[in-house]
Amino acid sequence: MKAKSLLLMGLFWGITAVAIAQDLTLLAKEAENFERQLKEPEALAKYKQMLILEPSNIKYLVKATELEIAIGSREKDANNKRLYYESALAYAERALNTDANSADAHYAMASASGKMTDLDIENKKIVAYVKAVKDHADKALSLQPNHARANYTLGKWHYEMVTLSGIKKAAVKLFYGGLPNGDLDKAILYMEKCRTLEPYFVTNQLDLAKAYKENRQPAKAIEILERLVKMPNRSFNDIALKAEGAKLLASLQ
Repeated sequence: MKAKSLLLMGLFWGITAVAIAQDLTLLAKEAENFERQLKEPEALAKYKQMLILEPSNIKYLVKATELEIAIGSREKDANNKRLYYESALAYAERALNTDANSADAHYAMASASGKMTDLDIENKKIVAYVKAVKDHADKALSLQPNHARANYTLGKWHYEMVTLSGIKKAAVKLFYGGLPNGDLDKAILYMEKCRTLEPYFVTNQLDLAKAYKENRQPAKAIEILERLVKMPNRSFNDIALKAEGAKLLASLQ
């Protein structure tokens, strides 16, 4: 009788596992289709469903982080923006808690921490997030040197440390005792590596052009921007980023 119960239980869990796998496959296809159609809120909803079925999946957690950031960056309302960025950070923290040796998880933490510095929060928190960006980007690259988006994130950190202005600059100066050692040449180096690894990542291309402009290399900036404006849109934000790139290009010609 006991053997029969165990057999039935095994069959039940086997059928359940197959059903979950089928659901995840379907949801993954739907999420990918929504992303290709630039329907990011719909894609995010699918990843949230997938995380109910498989809550510790690093890939889904990182995707949810990226989509929360992408959607939040378009929000005009400060409270809504905060909710998206805080959700992004929560997903990144879940990824890191799942696997502290995942380059993707550290990249997600660096990316979400960077967005938290854009919120209206106390100076000490701004500085903690500024530090977290570099720490997690460094760790991601120590684990996976060819991680395209971690290279971009570290490059952007260096660029921002050189170009910081206003409240964020004052906060960082106060708590660091001066600005951290941002370096435009390093910013360009990391972003160029990202460009090699992920050539259609529009965000990186635009920030790389800005870094070249800041580094007094307008010809390189123009070269990148001329390619940028012809790139296909792979995320909803690419539309606005390419428009920004076109304006920058016009100002340099």
